Amino acid sequence: MALVSLRNISLAFHSTPLFDGANFQLEDNERVCLIGRNGAGKSTLMGILAGRQDYDAGEVILQPGIVIAELSQTVPTGEEGTVEDIVARGLGEAGKQLAEYHELLIKLAEDNDPKIAARIDEIQHALDISDGWNVQGLVDTILSKTKLDGDLKFDDLSAGMKRRVLLAQAMACQPQVLLLDEPTNHLDIESIIWLEEFLQTFAGTILFVTHDRAFARKVATRIADIDRGKLTSWACDYDTYLVRKEAALEAEEKQDALFDKKLAIEETWIRQGIKARRTRNEGRVRDLKKLREVHQDRRSKVGSVKLEVHDAERSGQLVIKASEIQHAFPDMNIVDEFSTTIMRGEKIGIVGPNGIGKTTLLKILLGELKPNQGTVRTGSNVQVAYFDQLHTRLDQTQTLRENIGDGNEQITINGRSKHVVGYLQEFLFTSEQANRAIKYLSGGEKNRLLLARLFAKPSNMLVLDEPTNDLDADTMELLENMLMEYQGTLIVISHDREFLDNVATSTIAFEGNATVRQYDGGYSDWVAQRKRVADSVTSSPAKGSKTSSTTSETSSQEAQKQAKSRKLNYKEKRELESLPVLIEELETEQGSIQLQMGDPGFYQKPANEIKTVSQRLDEIGTKLNDTIERWEELEEISGG
Repeated sequence: MALVSLRNISLAFHSTPLFDGANFQLEDNERVCLIGRNGAGKSTLMGILAGRQDYDAGEVILQPGIVIAELSQTVPTGEEGTVEDIVARGLGEAGKQLAEYHELLIKLAEDNDPKIAARIDEIQHALDISDGWNVQGLVDTILSKTKLDGDLKFDDLSAGMKRRVLLAQAMACQPQVLLLDEPTNHLDIESIIWLEEFLQTFAGTILFVTHDRAFARKVATRIADIDRGKLTSWACDYDTYLVRKEAALEAEEKQDALFDKKLAIEETWIRQGIKARRTRNEGRVRDLKKLREVHQDRRSKVGSVKLEVHDAERSGQLVIKASEIQHAFPDMNIVDEFSTTIMRGEKIGIVGPNGIGKTTLLKILLGELKPNQGTVRTGSNVQVAYFDQLHTRLDQTQTLRENIGDGNEQITINGRSKHVVGYLQEFLFTSEQANRAIKYLSGGEKNRLLLARLFAKPSNMLVLDEPTNDLDADTMELLENMLMEYQGTLIVISHDREFLDNVATSTIAFEGNATVRQYDGGYSDWVAQRKRVADSVTSSPAKGSKTSSTTSETSSQEAQKQAKSRKLNYKEKRELESLPVLIEELETEQGSIQLQMGDPGFYQKPANEIKTVSQRLDEIGTKLNDTIERWEELEEISGG
């Protein structure tokens, strides 16, 4: 017998049906990943299973005595008390009494109020009668399993740690079914890996929604997807689901094409007039009416977001050069002696635990924050578009069209004028939504809107801080593909391992104790390389020193130190002054030739002329790289 069953569930908001006769069940000891586009109804389905969401028709059947616990997508505000108290509240009335008991003891120590003492006596008596003191043992067990310090104040925790506390609270009542809505949101990679391992040991059934594909692969034993009001179960792992789903969509498209062809034939026949009205053809007329009804009720596959970056004029070859950055706050060291050079077209991922300083480093690299020591130099013509995970760049009181158009009805993208509403529709917002205030959007919809706003601004450098939170899988994959083809420079902070593997060409990693290193490749490459680098640092003579340059630069650090011990001579100073001008001239000529070769008519010229121009482009590329390397070398000696 299933633990939970949904039978013929129907639910509509406004005129659009969210569920249309949905059937679903959860069996004992399985982990089901719920997949669907933003707004498809995933959180609503969770609410129906949890008993807090009404529905229009159908029934929910629960096994007698079943206990269901839920972890919502958002962290509630106004939760007061210690971690221990928050977890205890998950144990019903006895847990709430125990939490109140702890809070009152603290107040009594601060203020010896007889009323407080009397209330403590009341709670003690109630706990004695109900044997509620056993709750303390359950709370301690849960705190141990989830590796939480019960004495910490809940308000002082990061968003990621708050979600871990709320997970512990949900686990406290020992549920048979656990509902998790985006459990990896705001978690760093270390916490996500811990959660994966924890859930795999959970002795019960889990239904979870996630945008993290690596997490889904690791945890899910079955997939359920919501697509155009239909809820379908796929008894397979995540990768197998992707293959089967694609095949099912292709088969649906072929079936729809055959249906449309038949409908077109019947519509042509009915227009023959008198023949269609003869008695012997009345059945065919009735069949045509049914075909029309089916066609009208058919819900087409939801379109895909159209992602297009508004390109600015290209930046210079050098985008950012940071030398020996050192920065600290009074209570925390952020980074110690980190150097990096970011060239045009590079795609940099930044990883590290929550609260370690990733956003601070980003601000330093962008010139928004001056480091305590070291220098940061920005190249020529760098135009930045910034994605902020906290949505501070969105005015929550304005409508979608006001945020995108800044009061204008038309925007220009790469030379083409578009109406604001039409542009929003490319990001799957309806004309009705375009006139609503942003505060009514879901988290995923706000991220989509922020992407729309971001790509409407001309830029040659994208800076994205946790862009994948709450995005559905389809939109995330489109974003990935766009970023992989993006010709500008990219810096992205993310905890999504697959996203980093697919997009990043190098990774800046925070590795503790203000140590920041840069590695070639994405997340998996960092994992493979970091142990080898850590071992080499430990075994080196300078044991305990902080290595902060890229792995390819590690071997040359001693040479750089020796170079800095001397000063530039007069000839080298003159050379250093002239190199930026030469770099700019080479880049200008390079751009001019690339523009010339981009004209289709160029290849109709004589072969020897094409060869000469191509050879010149290769020469410029080589000379430009050599010149930049020489400029960096002299900058290093001068203390740049």
